[in-house]
Amino acid sequence: MPSAARQNRDPLGWCLLLTAAFQALVLWRIGVPTRYYFDEVHYVPAALKLLELIPANREHPLFGKEVIAGMIHLLGDRPLAWRLGPALFGGLGLFAFSRLTWHLTQRRRATLQATALLATNFMWFVQSRIAMLDMISAGLCMAGLWQFAAALRARSTGPARWHLIASGLALGLSLGAKWSGAPALMMPGLAFLILRVRETGPLRLGRRGAGPIRGITLTEAALWLGAFPLAVYWATYLPAMFYPHHAVSPWGVIEQHELMIRLQDSVKKPHPYRTFWYQWIVDYRGIWFLFENVDGAQRGIVMLGNPVSMIAGLFALAWSLWAAVFRRRWDALAFLVLYAACLGMWIVNGKPVQFYYHYLLPGAFLMALLALALDTLWDRRDRWRWLGVGTFALSLAMFALFYPIISAWPLPFKSAYNFWMWLPSWR
Repeated sequence: MPSAARQNRDPLGWCLLLTAAFQALVLWRIGVPTRYYFDEVHYVPAALKLLELIPANREHPLFGKEVIAGMIHLLGDRPLAWRLGPALFGGLGLFAFSRLTWHLTQRRRATLQATALLATNFMWFVQSRIAMLDMISAGLCMAGLWQFAAALRARSTGPARWHLIASGLALGLSLGAKWSGAPALMMPGLAFLILRVRETGPLRLGRRGAGPIRGITLTEAALWLGAFPLAVYWATYLPAMFYPHHAVSPWGVIEQHELMIRLQDSVKKPHPYRTFWYQWIVDYRGIWFLFENVDGAQRGIVMLGNPVSMIAGLFALAWSLWAAVFRRRWDALAFLVLYAACLGMWIVNGKPVQFYYHYLLPGAFLMALLALALDTLWDRRDRWRWLGVGTFALSLAMFALFYPIISAWPLPFKSAYNFWMWLPSWR
């Protein structure tokens, strides 16, 4: 086939293959360590209590703990069960991200590069192997965005409607796992409104036959992308409505969320891994999820960003702004808005203690921007092309280099971790 035709061909098969490889690597040795580590000490006991309808960890929504509890119910109280839910949602999220990138860009090479970059940006891998709520929420967030983008690409009203329903379901469940993705979850509804206003003008919003999806009115879009996700979100609290003590009232929406916000804001004690958003974006300081002798060997798991792709992504941010303004690259603008919205929440958020893993979603959208920038370099026929090729290859090599210290691989001796500690702030 001509190169242009190959570049525009849907890389679905390769997306599946990359996702399968990532999923296999995530599941390999996922039972190590065999005991709780880092925030598993909060979420796994909370899931166990949920099985007995005992309130616990009430500062967060329930769906993420329901997933962990469901796996424990099916597989027993053991490490595989604790971590299998986040692991599967990590794979789902990576595949959804690949499809989202394809639907937004229609660029085969950029889609595959973005998928590989996210799989190897350290954060997505590490967070997929721990029993926390973040990957369940992030994976469903990506699924919701993918389904909305698929609805925009659908050729008829029927399939588009089902994509919108699936999008609303995933968005509601994502919010029901954790609130971290809330800004991204608002984007489909806002995008539909903006695209409709762009076509009809603000005074003719209700015109029939208009809008980004023919046959889907503004009212129906508000149903599937607004009311339906909120109903799904509230349905995730159903088990809490049957607590023998301190049950959640079906009508106590405001009171329940006031309690959750108070509990989250009550954590003000200084934490050694507390960081700020401007430290996240430059990969200044991560989190040691694990570093001790466990299961017969010295092991470590550091939650850090890939130093190549995360720093190169900052240059891609600048390029994407230029491309959106001067080249009308709407695909770059879409990921730029998603990045800014998800990071902006933490910039203005008054939560006293924040951590690097809150950069999980912004860091993922950054990988899409980096892929678009590298794809542009790849199309050049001068020395700049090799900068794109080299950056991508070096990012993958860096994942292989750091794999032992992000996967609890047995270290030969305790101080071996110094090999990877290139900055004092990483220690």
